[in-house]
Amino acid sequence: MPVFYSPVPGKLQAALAYAGGSVFSSNRTADSDFTREQEDASVVNELVSHLPLQMLLYFNIFYFPCWWFSAVFMLEVKFHYLPGYYQALLVTGVTLLTFVEAARLYLGYVGNLQEKVPELAAFCLLSFVLQVPVLLFFLTDEGTLVLPLERAVHSLYLLLLLAQVLASFLALRTMTRKLTLLFHLRQFGRVESFGHAGMSAVCGSPCRRGVLPASPARHMGR
Repeated sequence: MPVFYSPVPGKLQAALAYAGGSVFSSNRTADSDFTREQEDASVVNELVSHLPLQMLLYFNIFYFPCWWFSAVFMLEVKFHYLPGYYQALLVTGVTLLTFVEAARLYLGYVGNLQEKVPELAAFCLLSFVLQVPVLLFFLTDEGTLVLPLERAVHSLYLLLLLAQVLASFLALRTMTRKLTLLFHLRQFGRVESFGHAGMSAVCGSPCRRGVLPASPARHMGR
């Protein structure tokens, strides 16, 4: 099959293809296929781990022992001045936060560093559904005889949790967008050529034959 080469210089052709792809985003032509392959490859190989979330998790690991010792010490100080039901509620709350925190931090690390959406979603739910309500109870219920040290450490811990919930939501949105793009690329059999590290976006492993028109760069390489 004869191959026709364009008389337009390569740089000008790439610029025109980029401009055409930007204006006509839904138009998939042979001229814009080369540029779109580069964009798709950059998205496939992009790391979407959220750096602010990872920093918050790192600080949380060092802050939680300080919070735990402060909460236990203040609970022991005021324990005999509390009614029986408040004693049970506070002991249950501290115990629940202790066990949930270990699982929550593990899910946050795995979900963020390995870009796993289920683990990161579980981390977000545990933070928002369990940790935040218990801390709000510790801070707002005056029947628990909130001490100044408790108010300080609980407030700081609550702010840290809210920042983690917001950061995990942003990370989940970025990861789901990448997974959606990968799903659409797999429909055309193009992810296999982008997934190998160290290979070029165009000169990687050969992909399966799809429904898209072949780009001129592939004919030239042959």
